[in-house]
Amino acid sequence: MTNHKGSHVRVFATADIGEASLARLRKRGYQVEVYSDTEPPTKEVIIEKVSGGIDALITTLRDPIDEEVFAAGEHTLKIVAQIAVGFDNIDRAAANRYRIPFSNTADVLTEATAEFAFFMMGAVSRKLYQSEKLVEENQWGSWHPYHPFLGDEVTGKTVAVIGTGRIGKAFAKKCIGLDADLLLYDPEVRDEKFVEYASREMALRFEAGFSRKLRSARYVSFSEALAGADYLSLHVPLLMRGESVTPTYHLMNAEAFRRMKKTAYLINTSRGPVVDETALCKALLNRQIAGAALDVYETEPLPVDNPLRNPRLKHRLRLFHHFASGTRETRLSADPDVGMAGRCVQAVIDAIEGNYAGDASRMPYVVNKEAFKVTGDG
Repeated sequence: MTNHKGSHVRVFATADIGEASLARLRKRGYQVEVYSDTEPPTKEVIIEKVSGGIDALITTLRDPIDEEVFAAGEHTLKIVAQIAVGFDNIDRAAANRYRIPFSNTADVLTEATAEFAFFMMGAVSRKLYQSEKLVEENQWGSWHPYHPFLGDEVTGKTVAVIGTGRIGKAFAKKCIGLDADLLLYDPEVRDEKFVEYASREMALRFEAGFSRKLRSARYVSFSEALAGADYLSLHVPLLMRGESVTPTYHLMNAEAFRRMKKTAYLINTSRGPVVDETALCKALLNRQIAGAALDVYETEPLPVDNPLRNPRLKHRLRLFHHFASGTRETRLSADPDVGMAGRCVQAVIDAIEGNYAGDASRMPYVVNKEAFKVTGDG
């Protein structure tokens, strides 16, 4: 990749990622065009822009970036920079065939996502929505020990963390402050060092009198996590059947819900298809589990006819609009060490200006590094 710094560089962004980050590109002389509508552009618009010779395409999860898009940019497109951790919308095989790098914005949304999962857990368990509605609708009557409803305390319960990557561990650390016992499950890696440090923190809290009971953290099987959890929080990538020996597509299915406690809650901030939504609805309607809180769905935005919208579920099911990373710092900071927008823009600069000696396999935010690694044959 050669250095293209200057006014001849053209960038098209399918969404406004914030003036501070876009200004970094403009200050370098890049011509930046932003799709101004809050709704995504059509695929035809994206292909038209790519065919017109843009150097960089900034995308969101809403944009289908497939064979047609990469073919249109075969000789001109230097980078597809996604402002998201996930890239299910990008055809990786096609990107590799056309040797066009694409990037994502991992790491910077770790704490924002973990704390949102933590807050979701409390919201569904303590029935915060129902309480607000009572006040809003002026239905708040006289005090009674258990009418109109009671919630469930989170403190002192058992929390299963399914997937112990960056976000899963960040979520688990927050649960230690609620004196939770941690059941950790990961199909790929067991971070025993994390368990050691978590156990030491738990022991110190007990010694200091912060906890009335010595709590524990340990890795378990998926079956043990399902059976033992009061709260089960999902933090796994979406892996389809056939692409992994441990697929996560519909990991939470009818059988999984049958294994859970009737008093347990499900939390999902990972990927929508990790949960079989039809099975979840049945589990809630049949009171196989106590409740669930979801921030992601199999189809987004959530269709009006989706069974999750069943009015019979509204008091035990909290639905959020894929908002876990939705903080000003995480979404819009121009600092690539802080914000998704900053990291997205830095990926564009790296590719366009030939940073890392122009080697895309060394660029930190590029996902499909395998397409650019130099083989022994040169």
